[in-house]
Parts: sequence; C-alpha cells; structure tokens
Amino acid sequence: MQQPKLQFGKVAVLMGGRSAEREVSLMSGQGVLTALRARGVDAHAFDPAEQPMDELRRQGFARCFIALHGRYGEDGTVQGALELLGIPYTGSGVMASSIAMDKVMTKRVWLADGLPTPRHVCLAPDRQQPEVVRAVPDELGLPLIVKPPREGSSIGVTKVRGYSDMQDAVALSVRYDPDVLCEEFIEGEEVTCPVLGAGMHARVLPVIRIVAPEGAYNYQNKYFTDDVKYQVPSGLPAAEEREIQRIVLQAYRTLGCRGWGRADLMIRASDRKPFLLEMNTSPGMTSHSLVPMAARAAGISYEDLCWQLLADAALDYAGPGAKP
Repeated sequence: MQQPKLQFGKVAVLMGGRSAEREVSLMSGQGVLTALRARGVDAHAFDPAEQPMDELRRQGFARCFIALHGRYGEDGTVQGALELLGIPYTGSGVMASSIAMDKVMTKRVWLADGLPTPRHVCLAPDRQQPEVVRAVPDELGLPLIVKPPREGSSIGVTKVRGYSDMQDAVALSVRYDPDVLCEEFIEGEEVTCPVLGAGMHARVLPVIRIVAPEGAYNYQNKYFTDDVKYQVPSGLPAAEEREIQRIVLQAYRTLGCRGWGRADLMIRASDRKPFLLEMNTSPGMTSHSLVPMAARAAGISYEDLCWQLLADAALDYAGPGAKP
C-alpha cells in the first residue's frame, strides 16, 4: 500500500560522497531511491560530493535517508551537518556514528562493557617503525589481520600469514588511514546480524552465515560477484544464534546506535565463542547487501524496510531551529 507523499515531505537520499566506498554508496542510494518512490515518497538523489550540504535546506528537503558509506557519511560528519540544519536523518546520531566508524574506539567501548572482540594492537604513525611492525605477530600470533580502522567494505585489509608480510600490509593500510589496526585472527565462521530501532525498542533480525570462496570475503566478492554464499536461516544451533543476537543487541545499545545497524562477527571454531568485529551504522543497500536479506527472512520487503527506516528518521537534538 502506498503511503502519502506529504507524510515525509521532500526527501533527499544522500548517496555517493567522497569516501573510498563511493561506488557502493551510489548503488545503495539508487536502490533506496527506487524503493521510496515506489512507496509514493517524494524522494530525490543528493550527492554531497557535488552539492554543498546547505543546499538541502535551500531546496526544501524535510528529511534525509543516508545511503552514504565510510568517511564523510558514516562517521558523524554528515550527521553533524544535518543536526545544524535541523533536518531529521536515518540511522545513528553524531556520537554513535563517529565511535562506530573507528574500530579501535569501538573496541574500547565494547571491552569496557565486557563484550567479546578480538585482541588488537593499534599502530599510530609514530609506532610504524619496521622493528615495531615486525614485532606485532609476537603479541597477536599468526595469521593476523591488518586493516585501516576507519574504512569499511574490506578496503585496505590484509590477512598476514608471516612476519615478512607485515610491512606490506601496513603500507597498504596507511594508504587509507594514518593509523593501522592489527587484529588477532579468529579461525572459524563469519556471521553478520542486523538491528532495527532504538534503545529498548531495538530488535535483532536473523543471523546470516557468510561462506566466501577460500574465506576471501573481500571488496570484490562482497559487491561484484555471486561467489559468496549467504545462509539465512543461518543453520546455526538455536541457542548459538540467540547468543549472537543477544551480544549484537548489547553492542548496538552500548554504542548508542539508533535507526539501524549491522554487526559483523566471527565464531571461533575451537569453542564456538562469538567475537564482535565491527558495527556498521550505515549498512549497504545494494542487491548483494545483508540487511535487506535478513529483513526478507523476517518477512520485511526491501521497500517496506526503506520506508520504515525513513519513518524512524530523527535528530539527536530537536531543539530550537529543528524541523518537526
């Protein structure tokens, strides 16, 4: 059933942007745009890389659907601009977005709340000397993962199998971020679990098990091939799935997320213990994306999902100057 256009007013779907995930964002945004229009929403594409943000107010937009990924879209910067403009937006607010975008800060918050996440070493620019880099496997073991802490979509990620690979892995990572996150490798199964809503009203969607060719769940396989298999229902024992959902919901609430999000985890093969890797606060909405997949398994269509996310658009601070 179509919803009246006037319910939301003029809606901007923010897509593209300036991050390394621009290409994926454009795909996500186009899917969202089509879905919202199919529901009768007066939706329009808006690329912050091509227009200044204050054009949103000048052009009369009343609400924004954020389909941006990565820096300048998922890290609190766009959210802060929209707060100043007083335009409600989808997804998490400024603080939750900025913390979740930084995997090192996310780990610190989760560890403070007793949540499981792999052991890690952060190499700031002044700690990237060859002798320091080479010593990281002594602390974390091999293999290990090296990645930029403020990128997504597996960009700049290397699985390091030997000491001699460390320097090249760090060199790749610093192309995307001056800091480098080195993380204990958890041998086992990869899963993901989305969350919708806010606070005590947040609810988890079904867990998805990810089966990638030779474990290579990388940028190319995520978005441009059909080689990765996604299992939903996950096929995990019911008690195991419930425990993953419990941890994910706690992780989401601990970060202060709202609207929606998706946590990625590894299940350690040796003891079946789940470990949180990251929280995505502006998940992908492409044909390969996982939140729409989990939503379908829960009986929520892609169009209904987009409409509900837009309906939940909000501001951190709806004070003077904010639009109703």
